Amino acid sequence: MHDRRRRFEAQALPHLDAAYSLARWLSRSASEADDIVQDAFLRAYRSFDDLRGANVRAWLLAIVRNCCWTAASQRARWVTGAAGDEWDDVAGESSPAAEDPLQASIRAQEARSLAAAIAALRPEFREVLLLREMEDLSYREIATVTGAPIGTVMSRLARARAALKIRWHEQTGGPADGLR
Repeated sequence: MHDRRRRFEAQALPHLDAAYSLARWLSRSASEADDIVQDAFLRAYRSFDDLRGANVRAWLLAIVRNCCWTAASQRARWVTGAAGDEWDDVAGESSPAAEDPLQASIRAQEARSLAAAIAALRPEFREVLLLREMEDLSYREIATVTGAPIGTVMSRLARARAALKIRWHEQTGGPADGLR
């Protein structure tokens, strides 16, 4: 039993931050993300012995994704639309200490605008965008996580990027130069 636990900790725990990040973005709630990640890791631990040669990160994120969808359907809270202040902690608050206060404020506002634009995407677009851009998963890994064919992943990612670019332009009134 201790060997199983050591193997699980060595292979799965390094992906805890990625699991939480995905759960946080998909659930839109820090407390719900905590519950989802806990549930996902418990499920992953229970079925860890069945994992054979698979990519542990993709396998774990697929479990997190499924737990998110389960939680959303149970709570009937899967809402698409504009985000509010709850996205401040997701957008990131860190800035260099030497940064001018005005520049720090502008950077923080841009981060909030980007988080709101991402939050406004349809869930299937948001998840592929997050898995690719924030978790740096390959198309094949995203296909594994979402259960969608690679072509569908590529199509959703292209649509997500286009929609994000439009939303960014609408929210900021400027060009989406930093977005693909």
